[in-house]
Amino acid sequence: MKDWQPDISKGSAPVYERLVTALEGDVRDGRLVPGDRLPPQRDLAHRLSLSVGTVSRAYVEAERRGFISSHVGRGSFVADRARPHAAPHDTGPLDMAHNVPPLDPAERWIGEGLSRVRQRADLATAVNYAPPEGLASIREAGASWLKRRHGVKRAKADQVIQCNGGQHGLALAFAALARPGDTILCEAATYPGIRTLADHAGYRLQGVAMDGRGIDPEALARCARETGAKVLVIIPTLQNPTTISLDAARRADIIEVARAHDLMIVEDDAYRVFADAGVADCFADLAPERTLMVAGVSKAVAPGLRLGFLLPPDNEDIRDRLLLGIRAFGYSPPSLGGLVFSQWEQDGTADRIADDVITESEARTQLASSILGKAMAVPGAGRSLHIWMPMPMLDAERLSARALRASIALTPPDGPIVDAVAPSGVRLCLGGLRSRDALEQALRDIAAMLTTAGGSAARGLV
Repeated sequence: MKDWQPDISKGSAPVYERLVTALEGDVRDGRLVPGDRLPPQRDLAHRLSLSVGTVSRAYVEAERRGFISSHVGRGSFVADRARPHAAPHDTGPLDMAHNVPPLDPAERWIGEGLSRVRQRADLATAVNYAPPEGLASIREAGASWLKRRHGVKRAKADQVIQCNGGQHGLALAFAALARPGDTILCEAATYPGIRTLADHAGYRLQGVAMDGRGIDPEALARCARETGAKVLVIIPTLQNPTTISLDAARRADIIEVARAHDLMIVEDDAYRVFADAGVADCFADLAPERTLMVAGVSKAVAPGLRLGFLLPPDNEDIRDRLLLGIRAFGYSPPSLGGLVFSQWEQDGTADRIADDVITESEARTQLASSILGKAMAVPGAGRSLHIWMPMPMLDAERLSARALRASIALTPPDGPIVDAVAPSGVRLCLGGLRSRDALEQALRDIAAMLTTAGGSAARGLV
């Protein structure tokens, strides 16, 4: 029998939940391993000065989540499937190229999320085609999420449209606002998925020059005049790749240009949940007549849910074109992942996962700052899934090649570049590595590569 003494002193949750959390943490950290027999409920209750009913409730909940298994006459044991770290590890090339959140928080809750979905009265709706805008319960969860975690004051369920993640949302937005061959304005260095989408669908991307505060309003006005473009796509918070967050004054200047040149704004709000307190209002609230917001849960909850939300302007024609695009590309959004998120939004699980992801991202951002120092640009928030190291393009290409030889995969330096006026550098993604130890080693390796770049051995070659 395992002589287990859980720490339930922290937190304000009910005692039984703190006991389950302590059990989960001790399993995750290896203090409890599959096969360990837990103390009988009465013994643990006496040891912790709790009622037997409280301990019993915790054991029942832990078993429902899959962390323990109970057998009449034998006791309760840590289950074989209880350790989410058992399967995936940081093996092969270390992935600092894909901008994903730390996955441990979602993995810890996915089993419970599915078990609760089984009890939903609307579960059977998932086997049929949904309306093109998505099920009402999923759109209600989306509106709640946008309002609470993205700060969108005008988000309402009857306005929100469900889509299959942010990339799908951008594709729908572009198709609703532009035709193949049209020019779409964007930051000169932007999310590589926007380039992929433009290449596939035949849009012409025109990069707009940036400064230390983000996209330059004067350059935006000039590009709008010269190209006749009517669409601007922008990542206003923790911009990908530069991590710049637009301040309130810069947002106001961009909106002034957009109104003067009749630009529709596609607001890619993927990283808003990581923003510092007091971040400027979103474009969807500042310019609701011309902003189509794209947001999702991939960066803060779970990318595998493939769940995103569109908030169109108050324009029935644009809304109808978005819904037509959903019918054309996939007929209807899938419901099962949305129902999981809807359940998580209702019972607080989405917030638990997001808070854990944000906490881990903050620790990883601080770790990167402590190792890379001035080689890393100060991000536009205290935590970010990616960081930016500005440097000349030739140096960026050399660093990327050296990292690959050391089995560290980085985003190709030219991946985000749309225009020659773009800032050059290397984007490092901090969430893809499973362990913080692996991330620390990769960051130290990269820092060493920066220090030794252009050493004497290379200079001796002819």
